Amino acid sequence: MRSEPKRIRQYDEGAPEQSNDVMHQIWKSTNNMEQTIYNQEGKAIDKVNLPADVFGVAWASDLVKEVTLGMTANMRHGTAHTKGRGDVRGGGKKPWQQKGTGRARHGSTRSPIWVGGGVSHGPRKDKDYSQKINKKKRIKALYSILSRKLKDNEILFVDSINFDKPKTAEARKVLTNFGKIEGFKGISQKKNNNAIITLSKDNKNAEMSLRNFGNITLEEVRNLNPLMLLQYKYLVVVDPKVALSKISGKL
Repeated sequence: MRSEPKRIRQYDEGAPEQSNDVMHQIWKSTNNMEQTIYNQEGKAIDKVNLPADVFGVAWASDLVKEVTLGMTANMRHGTAHTKGRGDVRGGGKKPWQQKGTGRARHGSTRSPIWVGGGVSHGPRKDKDYSQKINKKKRIKALYSILSRKLKDNEILFVDSINFDKPKTAEARKVLTNFGKIEGFKGISQKKNNNAIITLSKDNKNAEMSLRNFGNITLEEVRNLNPLMLLQYKYLVVVDPKVALSKISGKL
């Protein structure tokens, strides 16, 4: 059976886009791009300056919708399939002669109007649902979502997540510590689609320690995409200085 797709978060568009642009410029001018970096104990240890061209982009609802719909369409597989009259077995013999019987003429018992015949205009598994998404559009939508999440205080910057050995109990303590940070209480309480944790490099101990949490997903920062960000409420960026250079380098 096909698994149900994760619910995509809906942002309230509010006023028209012209007003959104004006409000965004006001927000951008009154909020600097400096954010706090925390350790896995939940304590502030450093600051990081965020690039304005990534985290200071205006919200583009139409672009985000276009890109996410295209991405979901590209994930779609045409599994529904019906057989036409040429695909159904049998029906090679003419059921009765053309004339003289008083009945309607037929050439095959596999015609769509016969029981056991083919299907007219039914779905075919060879249908292609994919859509072309321009690279610059996809990246701009990614930056727009990142900017919106930063504005809504849904991005947490962490210097590192390290474990001596894979241990789920230790991972739970780390998530609890994150939940004590102001504005991130839900990161340790939300049951579904809670957070996506991005890693700059492979970390087997962290991956094995956190994989038992169904509401948490780990992903390499280079694989971030708009659809992934909309499926989770919080974004935890590990090793921000390396991660930001990879995100900024997408353009």
